[in-house]
Amino acid sequence: QVQVVESGGGLVQAGGSLRLSCAASGSTFSINSIEWYRQAPGKQRELVAGISSSGISTGGRVNYADFVKGRFTISRDNAKNTGYLQMNSLKPEDTAVYYCRIIATRMENTYQYWGQGTQVIVSS
Repeated sequence: QVQVVESGGGLVQAGGSLRLSCAASGSTFSINSIEWYRQAPGKQRELVAGISSSGISTGGRVNYADFVKGRFTISRDNAKNTGYLQMNSLKPEDTAVYYCRIIATRMENTYQYWGQGTQVIVSS
C-alpha cells in the first residue's frame, strides 16, 4: 500500500504564496505521475497541474490548467517521493481543498492513490 499526505495549506491574503507538499510512503513502488486537484465548495473537483515521468531527467513533463498558468509551478523530488505545488499570486477564487493524486506502479500493476486534502483559503 502507498500512503499519500498533503501539507502546506493555510490562510493567505490575495497576492500571497503557499507551497503545498505531497509525500508518498510505502513499500516497493515507483511514482509515474503526480497530479494536484482542487475542489471548492459546491463545485466539482478539477485538475490543477500534473507532472509525469516523461523527460524525468529534465524534471518531468508538466501540464497546467489555464486558470493557474504563470502563477503555479509543479515539481517533484524523486529521491523523497514528494511532489510540490508552488502557488504564487493567489486569488480568492483559488480557495479550495487541494488534493494530490499519485499514479504509481507496484508489483507490475498501476494504481492511483489520493491524499486527504489540504485546505487553502485566500482572503481578499
